Amino acid sequence: MVKKAIFLMMAALLVFTAACSSGGGTEGASGDDSVTLRIAWWGSDARHEYTQKVIDLYKSKNPNVKIDVEYASFDDYWKKLAPQAAANQLPDIVQMDISYISQYAQNGQLEDLAPYLGNQIKVDDVSENVISTGVINGKQYGVPAGVNVLGFQYDPALLKKAGADAIPDNMTWESYEALGKQAADKGLYLDGGVAPDIFFHYFLRTKGLSLYNAEGTGLGYDDDQLFVEFFGLMRRMIEQGAAPTPDVANQTKGIIEESDLVKEKGIGVWQWSNQFVALQQVANRPLEIAPMPGPDMEKGLYMQPSMYWGVTSNSKVKEEAAKFIDFWVNDVEANKLIKGERGVPISGAIKEAIAPELSDATKQVFEFVAAMEPKASPMSSPPPVGSPEVISSLADVVEELNFGKITPEQAAETFRKNAESVLANNK
Repeated sequence: MVKKAIFLMMAALLVFTAACSSGGGTEGASGDDSVTLRIAWWGSDARHEYTQKVIDLYKSKNPNVKIDVEYASFDDYWKKLAPQAAANQLPDIVQMDISYISQYAQNGQLEDLAPYLGNQIKVDDVSENVISTGVINGKQYGVPAGVNVLGFQYDPALLKKAGADAIPDNMTWESYEALGKQAADKGLYLDGGVAPDIFFHYFLRTKGLSLYNAEGTGLGYDDDQLFVEFFGLMRRMIEQGAAPTPDVANQTKGIIEESDLVKEKGIGVWQWSNQFVALQQVANRPLEIAPMPGPDMEKGLYMQPSMYWGVTSNSKVKEEAAKFIDFWVNDVEANKLIKGERGVPISGAIKEAIAPELSDATKQVFEFVAAMEPKASPMSSPPPVGSPEVISSLADVVEELNFGKITPEQAAETFRKNAESVLANNK
């Protein structure tokens, strides 16, 4: 009798233990099938506001899911993420920038999402050229939150004031410089300056090269004359009054309301397509977008993820995290809230579904990206570990050049020395 009682107690204990370990059939879930996700992103107040609405929508459709949110400005975001990564306590879902994703992937802090594609994350309607931008060393570490493309965003009325009816078709760097002289003669800047790393990389791509080599262990070009050619042109634009001097540009850097275009001192600015809507809203007058200069614009142009969604390796709820990314990519209601703020949606069906909901400025962006997408070439590999230091070094060197403290040749040599020193750590 005693033996029978002991046997029944052990059987009950085994059943209880099995029930507790099953997690209700959901990875990382508790016994009542509830799941808690942590998600982190950076951005403006407007981004925080609609992202929270998307999260609320997800929770309303998935009442078993609780989502804790963490967000910050761009700089504070990475300062916050670093100690969490060191402590193996990253949020389940993280917004990743292209300049950091290689570092987090190679440190083993991001999950390979390949097994989730076609399962929890549907990508049937996504271009292979776009989804492959999240592949690093053969693994899918990120899913683009949206895509952007480079272009010249300008005021057509100011262009006419400079004596030009339109941006030249198939614009070359020579016609760009000539247009700059024309604008300067009328007391206008043609552009407000360029982000050195982004536009030098584009220039190199038009030559079939890249800023970094494929292994991420060095620069992707051997001939420093290419540096001299590109940044020599940027320097001449300043000297001729077609672009602002560094001290003037630094006073308004990052402040749209203070930009030369908004104040009608400058005709346009080279930047990513997702930056157009805010510029249009602040300028509050008709603006247009023109393609990049060439020759070989098609070789230089690429669809760049505005940012990625990644799932962290330390997450205990990876499947649920993948489902949330799918919701971001494929849910129509969610994308009516997002409205392409993180770049043009990567799903063709979603682009079509939300088109009637868009503002005129956003429609301009969608149309420009759609026109450029067939012309674009595959994106280069994401920047290697150490790229933030390389980009910072390039910005410093170019600023010295633009102040006239060094020659283009000296700048090219200094940048190569600094960059190769950083990238040598990847060998």
